[in-house]
Amino acid sequence: MAQIVAIVGRPNVGKSTLYNRLIGEQEAIIDDISGVTRDRKYGSCEWNGKTFTVIDTGGFVHGSDDVFEKAIRNQVKIAIDEANIILFMVDVTTGITDLDEEVARMLRKTEKDVFVIVNKADNPNRLLAANEFYSLGFENTFFLSAISGSGTGEILDAIAERIEFQEETEEEETLPRFAIIGQPNVGKSSLTNALLGFERNIVTEIAGTTRDSIHSHYNQFGKEFLLIDTAGLRKKGKVHEDLEFYSVIRAIRAVEEADVCLLMIDAETGIEAQDMQIFQLAVRRRKGVVILVNKWDLVEKETNTAKEVEDRIKQKLAPFNDVPVVFISATEKTRIFKAIEVAMDVYERRNQKIRTPELNTWLEEVTTAHPPPSHRGKFVKIKYGNQLPLAYPAFAFFCNYPSAVKGSYKNYLENQLRKRYNFTGVPVAIYFREK
Repeated sequence: MAQIVAIVGRPNVGKSTLYNRLIGEQEAIIDDISGVTRDRKYGSCEWNGKTFTVIDTGGFVHGSDDVFEKAIRNQVKIAIDEANIILFMVDVTTGITDLDEEVARMLRKTEKDVFVIVNKADNPNRLLAANEFYSLGFENTFFLSAISGSGTGEILDAIAERIEFQEETEEEETLPRFAIIGQPNVGKSSLTNALLGFERNIVTEIAGTTRDSIHSHYNQFGKEFLLIDTAGLRKKGKVHEDLEFYSVIRAIRAVEEADVCLLMIDAETGIEAQDMQIFQLAVRRRKGVVILVNKWDLVEKETNTAKEVEDRIKQKLAPFNDVPVVFISATEKTRIFKAIEVAMDVYERRNQKIRTPELNTWLEEVTTAHPPPSHRGKFVKIKYGNQLPLAYPAFAFFCNYPSAVKGSYKNYLENQLRKRYNFTGVPVAIYFREK
């Protein structure tokens, strides 16, 4: 089950700055002008062995106070419905405002965990003034400076303590889970209907008809799995409706729940920036990936058209481009069962286990052929390795100077792993640890 943490609050309290701090990237645009965040940002955060998705709510536009109040009210409602933990952000420099009071009234009615985050408490006077926010009546109140990062660790500790991974049912443990992801109107629901043989989903020419993630149990032609049809992820700047915010959150949940993500792209438009974001979301979560080029029947083809399109796609996906590409037509039912066969293969590869003696024989071969570069005149020696007991392929290699192993050598080991063992479509994690 996906764990989602949503940051809510009125404009210009530092939500995007906190979001950047939590995910460790400068992704959200920040400025002193109210309402800079136009679209919802979502990223992954890992702390104390727990991983969760952080959503920076935004979507505010310049306007009257009434417009702000309506936008804030709607986003808080969505956060209450969909998030596991809500970070209610306020600003110590302005004190408690009417908008803060209104948000607080809404949040008091939920049973979800609510953390009050008092931002800009970066000196003794402000820390003293921040005590005013205890009057909002929430047990979990934290003082923070989002810009400097002070206080972030305490918030992350509290989040990690409350994240519990629900036990899955026996069916969910044994059945592969495939999520169909992609932009709106690329044919995700059409593919689901074609596979299941009946109209499971409403299909229209209007982008974004599917608002929810729909789970279907597929058991035909000797194949059995759970199929997840996600709501489309909108392009930036087009997430205007509140329902689209639901769609983004539930698409994230679908990716989190899946073993393999079938990323559909439009054959006529090719792979776009938003497709790349969706791809990176799946890769960061270590999910298997299959690229489905849909509407292939509408493309004028020559002898090498498919090969050329596949090469262009993989060029854009680099550095992780060891991904299968299948050309399909959901409406014509062309190669849709081939897509499922490929997804099953990726699922099997994601679950393959390499015996430790076999792994270390391989390790000795590749390190002898190409030893790690020396570090400050000292030789880096990788002694042995083993596969970690995780849901995806992850390997720990033990050496004398783990911090000295460069990214280029890590890439070399991953490439050699993929050369020896077939990991096509599967992200691989490699960690170096001190012996």
